[in-house]
Amino acid sequence: MKCQNCSQENKLNAKACKKCGRDLAVPPSWFPDWRWHARTLGIIYACLVVFYFVTTFALRQLPKPYHIRDIPEDLTPWLKR
Repeated sequence: MKCQNCSQENKLNAKACKKCGRDLAVPPSWFPDWRWHARTLGIIYACLVVFYFVTTFALRQLPKPYHIRDIPEDLTPWLKR
């Protein structure tokens, strides 16, 4: 195991570095709990809902020719109006 402070090689089961004396115990990693997941998903869903309504409002403000798509009947005879 290598010391993060001085890069000294130590035994795998060593509790402290033999050169600098720093504790070699690795701090526990942070793992998100269910509240973090719920809050993150809530923020994502709220952003998606706001994006949907803003986009819908913005697209309705476009002039009429761009608001409606008109396909010529002679190009698409299989489509029924």
